[in-house]
Amino acid sequence: LDDRKVYDMLGRGDGIGVFQMEGTGMRSLLREMKPQNLEHIIAQISLYRPGPMEEIPRYIQGRHGGKVSYPHPKLESVLKETYGMLLYQEQVMQASQVLAGFTGGQAETLMKAMSKKKADDMAKLKPLFLEGCQKNDIDSHSAEEIFGRMEEFAKYAFNKSHAAYYGLVSYWTAYLKTNYPSEFMACKMTSLLEKKDKLLVVIEDCRKHDV
Repeated sequence: LDDRKVYDMLGRGDGIGVFQMEGTGMRSLLREMKPQNLEHIIAQISLYRPGPMEEIPRYIQGRHGGKVSYPHPKLESVLKETYGMLLYQEQVMQASQVLAGFTGGQAETLMKAMSKKKADDMAKLKPLFLEGCQKNDIDSHSAEEIFGRMEEFAKYAFNKSHAAYYGLVSYWTAYLKTNYPSEFMACKMTSLLEKKDKLLVVIEDCRKHDV
């Protein structure tokens, strides 16, 4: 998972044939992101969705060494890998544990309530969250603001374990394209024989790379 040639290829936006990376928008984001490890690929897959897309400039800024801020200092350990932004469902759960002392079960219930907009469950859990934050010396204004941010984000949040699986397949296909271009692209074209429009895109990419 640390082949530099693969990341160099992705950083150039060369995503034709690469799982999840073939669209114009994803290839443009690859050029902005310039991924250097699997975590960056997983993040890209999670970012390019309704909701999180609005946070792409913030992630890119942090990714390239820009200023990173956190909703609360206690959340640095939870949000460090995503440069201060909530990106995964698991982070919503971790945040409730770190800030409010929720158990794993309570954290999962809260995340599900937020993602599925279960108003009754949220109404029960919000006072517990605010109370837990107060015990952790987090002022009520900050606690309310963070809860609101978690609630809004959870509607669109991606499950990291799911994104990680997608990211792994993305890396595998990028690895094959980088190291075995003729064989990989031949297989890709064979799989697209009934989809002429997509096949032509791959043929054009082969010509571009002298395959």
